[in-house]
Order: sequence, then C-alpha cells, then structure tokens
Amino acid sequence: MDERRRGDGRADGGRGEAVAGAEAAASRFIERFAAQLVESGMARMPARVFAALLSSERGDLTSAELGDRLKISPAAVSGAVRYLAQVNMVSREREPGSRRERYRVQGDQWYRALTERDAMLRSWQATLQEGVSHFGLETPQGRRINETLEFFQFLEKEFGSLMERWETHRAEHHGG
Repeated sequence: MDERRRGDGRADGGRGEAVAGAEAAASRFIERFAAQLVESGMARMPARVFAALLSSERGDLTSAELGDRLKISPAAVSGAVRYLAQVNMVSREREPGSRRERYRVQGDQWYRALTERDAMLRSWQATLQEGVSHFGLETPQGRRINETLEFFQFLEKEFGSLMERWETHRAEHHGG
C-alpha cells in the first residue's frame, strides 16, 4: 500500500501533509509580503489583509475567511478593508442572495492606486506653487519648496508615459 498514514492513522495519500504544507507556504508569503508593505508605509493589518487577498485562489475572500486565514477579529478585518477600499486596492462585492460581502483584489489594483496618487500629486503641486509664490525663489524655503514642486512636476510628466507603457505591455503579455 503506497498511501501514507496521517498522524491520526487514516490514509490520505499524503494530501493532508500537502495541504498543510501549502497553507504554511501561503502564510509565509502573506506575512513576508505584508512586512514589506509595512516597511514601505502601509499599516500592518491592511497589509496582511491585502496579501491574503492577493494570494487567495480567486482573489476574493469573505470577512470570516480573512479572519480564519489571518487569525484576526472581524473588527480588524473591517478596519483593514475600509482602508484598502479607500485607497482603491480592494473592492467590496455583495454575495447574491446574502448580506455577506466578499472583498476582492483586481488585476489592476496597483494601476488604480497609482492613478489615484497621480491626482494627489497634482493637488500637492497647486499648494507647492502657492508656497513658492508666497516665499519667493530668493528665500531658502522658497527654493526648497520649488525643488519639491519641480520634482512632483517631473513625476507627473513621467508617470503618464509610464502608465501608457504599462498598458501596452499588459496588452501584449496578458491580452488586455
């Protein structure tokens, strides 16, 4: 008999060990990627929830599934999802015939999040321009503010070109 026995004596052909190994690998990915997102400025719980959604088979999970997977409370899931939805990294979908919501990551969540940041950069530029006008280029603070303004103007210009190149790349490699 080729089947391996589980710790409780039942034969499962090694599937229990394989599932446990896959779950452990998924958990390691979630925690590692979440830690990297935290290092870049994202709060810990939204980072963990995002990584869990990203690594889920269908790209969506319910609050209960997220809580089980991450060993966190419904309140922690709710707060994390609220933040992620605000920054366009997840969407909420109502399950047909149910009050339960599923939370989903889209393939283009980074594109949408960065596009939102582009609008924020434009808003910052307007305020920075006011600062340059107020302080003047002859003052140290005016020169610092102007350099920041020029940096954001450069980013905005390059960002448009970068997004166009991404759209071309995605169409060529992923069919849209």
